[in-house]
Amino acid sequence: KHIQDYYTYELTVRGVSANTVIHRHANIRKALQHAFKLGLIDTNPADRIERPKKEQFIGSVYEEDELNRLFEIVKGDPIELGVILGAFYGLRRSEAVGLKWDAIDFKKKTITIRHTVTQVTSYRSLPLVPPFEELLHRLKAEQELNRKLCGKSYCRKYTDYIYVNEIGELVKPGYITQHFPLILQKNGMRKIRF
Repeated sequence: KHIQDYYTYELTVRGVSANTVIHRHANIRKALQHAFKLGLIDTNPADRIERPKKEQFIGSVYEEDELNRLFEIVKGDPIELGVILGAFYGLRRSEAVGLKWDAIDFKKKTITIRHTVTQVTSYRSLPLVPPFEELLHRLKAEQELNRKLCGKSYCRKYTDYIYVNEIGELVKPGYITQHFPLILQKNGMRKIRF
């Protein structure tokens, strides 16, 4: 009863989404299942809970003018590469930070996206759009300059990756997750998912 009341309170009073309650329930159930296996409780009370129905995610996208404004806002920001990769190529955060220089063919003006799903890897070559090509040239020059400036302090572990910070460390997907909504909010832009 207390667990059910907690979920009801979270949904109705605190305004937490049904999906969040479902995730919390999974954690609570797992903890109680461990207690059940250890013999600390006779049954798992979480098994008797009525969970809310999962909410279907309906994504929203920016119109052309909003997208152009976003490009202006992120220009020169560490999130710029992620935004361009997401907007032009539909890459997820993890795909954006995992992109390597060998995926770019400046002569043929293509980018090769490698998706690994289970044990199958698919490849697709896409055109290298001018804004992305311009950004890549700028990033390559910045990385070379940073390597010289930092000397031995520069992290050389990720030199084959495109999305690195000033000292050569790989940018984490979590950075994009945290930074993207802050950029939108700071600039009064409509909230959308990366």
